[in-house]
Amino acid sequence: MSAAPATEDRAPIVLTKKTIVLIFSALMAAMFLATLDQTIVSTAMPTIVGELDGVEHQAWLVTIYLLAMTIVMPLYGKFGDMWGRKIIFLVAIAIFVIGSFGSGLSQNFWELIAWRGFQGLGGGGLMILSQAIIADIIPASERGKYMGPLGGLFAISSVLGPVLGGFFTQHLDWRWCFWINVPIGIIAFFIGLFALRLPSHRSDQKVDVLGIVLMIAATSQLILVTSWGGHDYDWDSPVIISLIIGTVVAAVLFVLAESKVSNPIIPIGLFKNPTFVLSTVIGLLLGLGMFSAMAFLPTFMQMAAGTDVTGSGLLMLPMMAGVMLTSIVSGIIVSKTGKYKIYPLAGTLIAGAALAWMTTMTADTSMVVIGLMIFTMGFGLGLVMQIIVLVIQNSVAPQLVGTATSTNNYFREIGASVGTALFGSIFTSRLSDKIAEAMQDLPANAANAAAGAPATDSLTPESAADLPGPVHDLVVNAYADALAPSFWYMVPVFLIAFVLAWFLPQLKLSDVAGMVARGEAVYGEDMGGAARGTADSESHRRLSTISVEGESDPAPGTAAGTFQVAAGVDPAKDQYRLK
Repeated sequence: MSAAPATEDRAPIVLTKKTIVLIFSALMAAMFLATLDQTIVSTAMPTIVGELDGVEHQAWLVTIYLLAMTIVMPLYGKFGDMWGRKIIFLVAIAIFVIGSFGSGLSQNFWELIAWRGFQGLGGGGLMILSQAIIADIIPASERGKYMGPLGGLFAISSVLGPVLGGFFTQHLDWRWCFWINVPIGIIAFFIGLFALRLPSHRSDQKVDVLGIVLMIAATSQLILVTSWGGHDYDWDSPVIISLIIGTVVAAVLFVLAESKVSNPIIPIGLFKNPTFVLSTVIGLLLGLGMFSAMAFLPTFMQMAAGTDVTGSGLLMLPMMAGVMLTSIVSGIIVSKTGKYKIYPLAGTLIAGAALAWMTTMTADTSMVVIGLMIFTMGFGLGLVMQIIVLVIQNSVAPQLVGTATSTNNYFREIGASVGTALFGSIFTSRLSDKIAEAMQDLPANAANAAAGAPATDSLTPESAADLPGPVHDLVVNAYADALAPSFWYMVPVFLIAFVLAWFLPQLKLSDVAGMVARGEAVYGEDMGGAARGTADSESHRRLSTISVEGESDPAPGTAAGTFQVAAGVDPAKDQYRLK
């Protein structure tokens, strides 16, 4: 393995409880921003795309944000490992705030899509760096207690987002869905500026420019295939076939390039780690199924069930309750017992069952029943989301925490982007077909009334409510018939994740934080100090080398080979993580 970047010649940071609380507060603010923006447009989306004439392309409003996040995630993780995370973290917040402001000023649909993409470039850094910094300051054996609240924060923002989106759309203007990020982002920036006490590094390693270009090419073309295929273009059209070939070629070249360079963006050696591979695939499947349901469920409630935009957001509260309950409780239990395997098993099975249940929704389904469905979905997701991140971070060397975290999130967001685009394509195609079929069966007088109705591409909840009775019923039933059965396409995704979770190894959780293991920090007296192998700062600045068994010829830049740990730390507690 290539040498870790050198830490600037300065005394190691002392990790006290107060320091950890301050850093964690900054991370919570940043994570809130990133997760809120993934859901705040969901309830406002029908109004936004209707006003800007983009109903047929509405999936892009979510997909472009996820795609931009996906592309930059490995970059933030790698650059954070190379140069330190604080400056990069602040840059990510600034990009996010500028993108939010521009999104709110957009005057047409594709201008909004461009600003959403720019916004996603910052959002990806907020999520990755927050998770990596937690691994830097908190040992894996105690991290569950902190991952739980982060899961709860994700749940709160997932529900608060639709509620705020509905409130702004109904009582103010949908543009506030983006402008709300500006003051919150400025606050998060200054909290990070003063509270984040993190080391910076000097690195003479070259940036993997070729790998970055090939990764962007492969990812972008993949999303275009899933977005356009079967909707804008036939699957056998020259455009789609060309994109599929381009995706495969770029992906193959990317793998070849990463196996040759000395400092790859995504080290191929990570995929020799079975724990990393299984957890990453589970995360990908989770993203594919979860975000598809969350992005379009408020649309169902507004158009099919007749709920207003604020009400459809409030109806997501049961999901928040489910995620908060299980993520916090499971995190605490994992910290106490060190056992984590049961939670991904139970979570994927419960979430899959909830999604199957949701396929039975109709325009007449009780809101109480829908609430129970959503609660069950959240209950399952809360058992998986943060535990998978913990498992990933615990399975790699301390120097690769950021890279491994970002790679796992990269593939999860690939799943989310593909899932949302594919699900959106399926839904809009079914919707157009259902409306066309229903129009043919209308009586003559109703057909005349429908002729003056808004086109499908400009349909909003408000315009649908103003339609004549027979036409309104037609639209409502079309939405119900198009959306709810589409959830069946996502059920097998959770079942596959359930099967993979059976093969997750149960590893011992490390009791040394990443910064301590790398010699960048020492524990303060209130954190155990000398009792945890941190008797004095000088001892932590001396590094010892541990060899990894079974790797005679490790690939450059991978988890194989050797890595550095702080002197005084018991090697037996960390070496298992690389086997």
